[in-house]
Amino acid sequence: MNAMPIDSKMSKNKKVSLPLMVAALLFSTAACSESATPVANTQDVDISTSEQTEDSKPSFTTQVIATFNEPWAMTALPTADNESPKLLVTQKTGELFVVDTATGSKTAVAGIPAVAYGGQGGLGDVILAPDFSTSKQIYLSYAEAGTGGNSGKFGAKVIKAALTGLDTETPSLQALMPIWEQAPKVRGQGHYSHRLLFSPDGQYLYISSGDRQQKAPAQDMSGNLGKIIRLHPDGSVPKDNPFTEDKHEIAKQFWSIGHRNVLGMVFDDAGRLWAHEMGPRGGDEFNLIKKGRNYGWPVVSNGRNYNGTDIPDHDTRPDFAAPHITWTPVISPSSMSIYASGRHNDFPAWQGYALISGLSSQALMVVRLDSNNGSEKAGERYRYDMGERMRSVLAVDGRVWLLEDGKDAKLLQLVRRQPL
Repeated sequence: MNAMPIDSKMSKNKKVSLPLMVAALLFSTAACSESATPVANTQDVDISTSEQTEDSKPSFTTQVIATFNEPWAMTALPTADNESPKLLVTQKTGELFVVDTATGSKTAVAGIPAVAYGGQGGLGDVILAPDFSTSKQIYLSYAEAGTGGNSGKFGAKVIKAALTGLDTETPSLQALMPIWEQAPKVRGQGHYSHRLLFSPDGQYLYISSGDRQQKAPAQDMSGNLGKIIRLHPDGSVPKDNPFTEDKHEIAKQFWSIGHRNVLGMVFDDAGRLWAHEMGPRGGDEFNLIKKGRNYGWPVVSNGRNYNGTDIPDHDTRPDFAAPHITWTPVISPSSMSIYASGRHNDFPAWQGYALISGLSSQALMVVRLDSNNGSEKAGERYRYDMGERMRSVLAVDGRVWLLEDGKDAKLLQLVRRQPL
């Protein structure tokens, strides 16, 4: 990595409540290393660092489903009746697997494009097209190496492809089609972001584009680094995007600007778009993303630069959108999923909350969202010490899966522990 690694994040001199100070001591550890140590096949998890009491906080054990080498993302395939879901899981090294959560079997998918593996780069996110049941189309993001004048430089790329042979032992990707790419490509292999998300109506594809550890591009309208992108599923630009009148053609892609490293995006039940992003030394953020807003990076942050110099806080610049939550010390948020009951309701206390996986915090955070009437503000509701860096979390039909980070990383299903 070109910049000082995230694991050097430290606390900014802010007022911190006692519970957050306790959380700081428990969870301020490395945020960007690629190592992980296997955990036992089953473990009890029940630790509270929030305002809830131990009696009211749900607890669970974990069941190991499968093991991976540097996994990055997962999504669930449609299921019928009461079948256990099958998941698509990516590995940074360039592999995509179909995983049967009932048996733990993994089937490799052929036809994956070449990825630029290294640092934070490689194969990234995977999501299903809104019409997957008929089209069998999926979307993938990955780091791509430049050629010619861009030799030695890298950038994120998004493609869509048909996933064929899903019910066979030889599934493959066919008819790969480019959708979007980061511009410009730059040196270094950090902060790609490249998280993918469809709007609830399936009409728009949102892509997080990291600042690539370059800082300044997040405010530069001539490039798409440090932005959240909004496109049609075919990659074309919606005419109602907020920057269509900008002099730079590329700015027509942008939905919001001033971002650092957005690794989690979700829509809540009210159709609001939420995202979290990693701060520098302190100042991880949880933001409500609104059309055309500027979120301030690198002009403002509730963290400090890696060299220890100050960055003005958000409250010094009300013209920038302020985060609804900040974490100092950092949690290193890596993914996000909204919990909703379905055929199962393993954790009713989490209903409608955002689940956030944490790297340096080695934790699962359960976050309350702002209520529509403004009576409740976003805040961390529960925190669970997982004992390992958590790369991804996925809530499906009232059940929850977690992916550890690094080598020999386990896919875990959370199993609710019943009270005695």
